Parts: sequence; C-alpha cells; structure tokens
Amino acid sequence: MSEPAASYNAVAYLDNAATTPVDPQVAQAMAQCLTEQGTFGNPASIQHAFGRHARTKVEAARSQVAQLIGADPAGIVWTSGATESNNLAILGAARYHAERGRHIITSRTEHKAVLDPCRQLEKEGFKVTYLKPGEDGIVSPEQILAALTPSTVLVTLMHVNNEIGVIQDVHAIGRACRERGVLFHVDAAQGAGKIPIDVEAGCIDLLSLTAHKFYGPKGAGALYVRLNPRLGLAPLMLGGGQERGLRSGTLATHQIVGLGQAAETARTRMEKEGAHLRVLRDRLWEGLRKLEGVHLNGHATARVSHVLNVSFEGVEGESLLVGMPEIAVSTGSACNSATQEPSYVLRALGRSDALAQSSLRFSVGRFTRDGDIDVAVNAVTREVRRLRDMSPASVA
Repeated sequence: MSEPAASYNAVAYLDNAATTPVDPQVAQAMAQCLTEQGTFGNPASIQHAFGRHARTKVEAARSQVAQLIGADPAGIVWTSGATESNNLAILGAARYHAERGRHIITSRTEHKAVLDPCRQLEKEGFKVTYLKPGEDGIVSPEQILAALTPSTVLVTLMHVNNEIGVIQDVHAIGRACRERGVLFHVDAAQGAGKIPIDVEAGCIDLLSLTAHKFYGPKGAGALYVRLNPRLGLAPLMLGGGQERGLRSGTLATHQIVGLGQAAETARTRMEKEGAHLRVLRDRLWEGLRKLEGVHLNGHATARVSHVLNVSFEGVEGESLLVGMPEIAVSTGSACNSATQEPSYVLRALGRSDALAQSSLRFSVGRFTRDGDIDVAVNAVTREVRRLRDMSPASVA
C-alpha cells in the first residue's frame, strides 16, 4: 500500500535525484502537451497542423538541451534516459566501428549502465580495460593514454560519479582521445545541468544525459552524437526511422518538452544554484564530521556541490537508514538499491567492505532548505551514537 502524500511533508530531501518532484515550470510546460487544447499531435505527422505544432515544440526543446552542453541541436537524439543513451552510445559505437578496433577503455567506478554494456561487448569478442581510479576517485588523462592500444575504438568515462560526486577532467581526456582518433563517450547524467560542460571545446563525441537529474521528468533523456565529421552508430531499435534512424519510435512530446524546459532552467540558474548548494553541502559536512570515525569519500575539492558521500565507522548503512525515517537519503545509487553488496565504487577507491557498507550518499538540491540540513545532522548523529552504543568496541 502506498503512503498518503501528506506523510512525505516531514521528510528532509537529502537524496534529490530520486525523490524530488519536477520543477513547477517543467510541470506546466508538460501539461500543455497533454490536453485537447494543448500540443497533443504526433511530431512525426507533419502533414497536418497538430503534428507540425508538436514538431515545433520538440525542436525548441532540442535547442534548449543543445545550449546546455554547447552542442549543435541537430546532434541531439531523444531517448528514455541516460541508461538507454549509454547503451546506444557504447554498443552502437563499438559495433559500428568494430572493423577499426575491438578495444574499449572505461573505469571500475562507472554506472552499471556503462559497465553492463561493456560486459556485453566482451561476450561479443571485444576487449575492455577497466581502469582503477586513485583513492580520490580520479581517473587521470595519463591513465587513459597509457591504456590506449592501436585497436582502441572507444573510451567511455562519466563526468561526475553518481555515488561520490567526483568530477573527472573529461575535457582534457576528450582532447587527448581526439588527437589519437579514438571515440570518446561521456556519461553526464550526474553532471549535466549542475556544472558546465562543452562537447565542442572538450572534443566529446558522444554524451548521455537524463532529465530527472536536473528536475525534469523521469523517463526522458538524450544522447549527443557528434556531427562533424559524422559519427556512425548502430541503432538498438529499428522501426519508423525517427531521430535520424538512431532511435525509432513515436516521440513523447510532453516528456521532451519537459526535458527542454528543465535544461533551460538549469542553464540559467547553474552558477547561482551551485553556489547555494555548496553552502548547504558544507554545512552538512561540518555537522557530520563532528562525530568520530567519519570519512569523506572521494576527492576533497574536485567534486560537485550537491553530492556528499560519507562512511561512519562502527555502523552499518542500512541500519542507519532504518532509524532515520525523517530524511530521504540512500546508501548509494538507486540502481543498486536492491543489492546488499558493499558499494563497488567505494571498494574501487580502496575502502574496506566494512567502511563501504557504512556509507551514506547525501545529495542536496533545489528543494533542500537549511532546516533539512539540521534535521539530517541531528538524525545521523542520533542514530550513529545509538548504534555505536550497542557495539561500543566498534570505534576506537
């Protein structure tokens, strides 16, 4: 049975990617595409006014998303989200360019939507190198260069890690790959709309993003595909030939319009909002670090302003969550919430299984308030002390 909506009013939003609603402007834009009085036509049906009106809305959204990442609007391909975008980029590029080479480079800390397609390609005869980041979570351009071989066809690396918030220098890596004729894909799901990225300046060939990470609708995303010189991709879905034949299927106008509005709002508010989130995150960290045996996971400064990943000695993350119903927080990625295994991201950084299992990911956002930070600090402090009191030998 679902909980009544009123029960959520007492929850402090500290896991924003999964829990926050769409921005009100986004909801309004989407609603205008769902009624008889609105833009309800099929954007592929340009023979009549209803379809042409919908197509105009779709193309306006394409321009909004392109502006967010410094792209040509014609390079934006609509998808259902970053998972589909990652699959299309990695599987599509590798299969299309297989005659050029069958070697791919990625890192151990990528999202499962990157790692699992890479494992699928291994079954198809490709070789994949999984780089181990430093203890700070950074994969250096030098590591990428050292791993390149004459048969390397693709490097795929995330812009911002979804669990620890560490920022990779994708622009430097992109330029290095371009100089050597290697395709470069960036999973920008966690970074797009939060920090600047420029696909042209950064020599990025493929870039994935998703709407719900910057207050758009869930189930809407895009893949940027380089146009000049044109980049070949093998499509995953065949049918009506929409999206230049790369992603067949009737476009969901309301979802796309919502993604476009979310991108526009994120672009115009990025600098101011980032500074505000940094204040909230630092306030949260200052409150949590007062506890003994607390560890910040990831690079201390090369990180986004909205994500904070912390390990607490002597407690177990799931037990912490059970005792804190007043805050929305998680032990890691929502996509891995069904497993009880320690975070593979934290283990790749060298954290022990015990510390990896004692971690929480906090993500402040547009709807987080100062009071939410205070609620979170008080709840975590209370529960950490209670759990440690039950096992007093767990922390020296």
